[in-house]
Amino acid sequence: MMNRTLSRKLLGSMCGISSPRLSFAQSAVNTVQRQKELIKSRELEKDELRPLYMDFQATTPMDPRVLDAMLPYQVNYYGNPHSRTHAYGWESESAMEKARKQVAELIGADPREIVFTSGATESNNMSIKGVARFYKAKKNHIITTQTEHKCVLDSCRILEAEGFDVTYLPVKNNGLIDLKQLEETIRPDTSLVSIMTVNNEIGVKQPIKEIGHLCRSQNVFFHTDAAQAVGKIPISVSDWKVDLMSISGHKIYGPKGVGALYVRRRPRVRIEPLQNGGGQERGLRSGTVPTPLVVGLGAACEIAQQELEYDHKRVTVLANRLVQKIMSEIPDVVMNGDPDQRYPGCVNLSFAYVEGESLLMALKDVALSSGRFGIGRFTTEEEVDYTVEKCIQQVKRLREMR
Repeated sequence: MMNRTLSRKLLGSMCGISSPRLSFAQSAVNTVQRQKELIKSRELEKDELRPLYMDFQATTPMDPRVLDAMLPYQVNYYGNPHSRTHAYGWESESAMEKARKQVAELIGADPREIVFTSGATESNNMSIKGVARFYKAKKNHIITTQTEHKCVLDSCRILEAEGFDVTYLPVKNNGLIDLKQLEETIRPDTSLVSIMTVNNEIGVKQPIKEIGHLCRSQNVFFHTDAAQAVGKIPISVSDWKVDLMSISGHKIYGPKGVGALYVRRRPRVRIEPLQNGGGQERGLRSGTVPTPLVVGLGAACEIAQQELEYDHKRVTVLANRLVQKIMSEIPDVVMNGDPDQRYPGCVNLSFAYVEGESLLMALKDVALSSGRFGIGRFTTEEEVDYTVEKCIQQVKRLREMR
């Protein structure tokens, strides 16, 4: 294992720039975000094959079993789930409530605590803005981290413009937060702590249970963006003392455009709704619930619960295969993030002396983010081996060009 100084040098070489004030993990996250902006999209040429898919943190393909569950509600059972006077509405409402139960069971919640949304971005906005605004008369302080998803950071910046005080905690060099620093940051006027479960760029898994117990002991609400964790690692909102949890459908082999927000009932969490109207979803999220989408989300959650252990073991084997093969053939490679507290399906590597965007453009027949290899339920050994082979070939070529 390389020492920290060398790691910083390697990352700096990869990025072109590296701020000494940022941690190693923080720099890795910023690098990926920067390089996304540098890669220009284009249409595939005629007869050009699509690249193989290694970007499961961005989105996942829909599981065929999810599509099978959704189709009847796209064609035959098309009633409004909020229509209470006829069979069309009753059928859709029954399907909606079944989906609510499927989502709840995956995270150990009560179905009445599940609010359907359009995705994790909306769930994050609802949690952060909703809690902050509801309790603003008594509490004015929010805590989050510098490595959160953009929708969390942007929500916090909007609240700052409204007069709230927001603390953005740094992470340690391994990507994890310092629990002692978090404890020292909590104030009597802190209303909410928002820290993601699994990071979408480097895959580190935060100590959510410890954070939850700390927040509960300080009478502070705790929200976690679990879009990259739900269905991939075991979750118990009760044991973890989580008050709000954001869930995304398309990250767990479900449809795009649907997600959920867990909102604890006891002790009760109050949030100010972002949108108003018919008062659906306990008045927290007005608007007609899209029955086919929530049926798909429910089916995806049920499948994930049934296959979680198998999927995790298989993804771990494939991730280890990828990392070991690359590191055995290429020197000066650093895996970003804590080596143990992580979700194995998100592998983020820094290659010394290679610009991230140059490597991305060189790997035209593999769909991935810069330095981040996303492995999922449908990834094959052959795809991993092909990716490794191409990666080794291109890294060596780019280094020779220096």
